[in-house]
Amino acid sequence: MALSLSSISVDTAVRAPRILLLGTEKIGKTTFAASAPNPIFLSIRGEQGTDGLGVSKFPTIDTFTMLMEAIGVLAQDDHKYQTVVIDSVSTLETLIWQHVCKLDNKETIERVLGGFGKGYGEALKYWRDMTDGLDYLREHKGMSSILIGHVKVKPFNDPLSEPYDTYIPTLNDKASAALMQWADTILFANSKVSVQKMEDVGTGRAKQIAERKLFTQKRPAHPGGGRHVYGRIPYEIELSYEAFSKAVETATSN
Repeated sequence: MALSLSSISVDTAVRAPRILLLGTEKIGKTTFAASAPNPIFLSIRGEQGTDGLGVSKFPTIDTFTMLMEAIGVLAQDDHKYQTVVIDSVSTLETLIWQHVCKLDNKETIERVLGGFGKGYGEALKYWRDMTDGLDYLREHKGMSSILIGHVKVKPFNDPLSEPYDTYIPTLNDKASAALMQWADTILFANSKVSVQKMEDVGTGRAKQIAERKLFTQKRPAHPGGGRHVYGRIPYEIELSYEAFSKAVETATSN
């Protein structure tokens, strides 16, 4: 098609979000995803977070090939699902490494293509195959994506300040960077602890209250961030899909 000035358009629509949801253990990441519109779960071997939630899901994903087959089914068949959830990318990484090792006939990812970290670069091809599949579902089926990931604490030596600890995804650095770049919004789920003072016969007592929160922007202690409308939602909101959806709706209308 030949381009001309008449082919220029202004796109103001907010498309189905691509969400990378990171968080501490047992905080409620899977429950958040289960509350998204008509979700379908692709649960990776080793994850049982959907137990008791009454959500639709494929059989447990045992191989990377099986994951891509499930995405293919959603792409080809007519269905009611509006959100595809992968739980979790942390456990999926092992399946991708196994896939790469099998293709190169190596026992470990460190030995793929002769070593020196080349195996992790080779694995990126299959991460991109997955995100390309999810993008197809977005473009042709209008489906949102939620990728759930676990985190770990890593010391960080900041050259401009004192060293500090920060949460990072439990993924290889290359895979982590690729998923963060792909996602429209990176959300971090954690408990926020506050102190409430109580009066008891004239003496002050205090108790700690832990609230489950969703943090939408990057801070030294944790990941986060979003592009376009997802960069305008409040930094701290309730850990629920309803609260997230309302925050996006408000940011869109402002």
